[in-house]
Amino acid sequence: MILENVPLARQIDIVFREIKEELALLTSGTVFVQIRNNVVGKFGVRAFPIEGKGTQLQKMENGLSEQEVQSFRYTAMESLKLKRWSHGEISFEFAMRQNKLCTSVAFESN
Repeated sequence: MILENVPLARQIDIVFREIKEELALLTSGTVFVQIRNNVVGKFGVRAFPIEGKGTQLQKMENGLSEQEVQSFRYTAMESLKLKRWSHGEISFEFAMRQNKLCTSVAFESN
């Protein structure tokens, strides 16, 4: 798919649709999107899929629900209204805390 003529918000929507299944397995992590000339190049998820409590390690049981993924996607798309550059990286951090999705966004321009 040629993305040069696709608005960046639509590109972010496509990114979140691509990683939807991965987010359904995670309760925290960072979605990163590298942008050049307002076109998404590389994207992915940084996460620690194993949780530790004391000396016990266990794999995360449940990740984000469909509704939480949609909420996260909407937040990511809305955050683009604050972006003022054409080259850089956006990091969308997420974590479930007390059964609520908490998100934050960091912009890094190049």
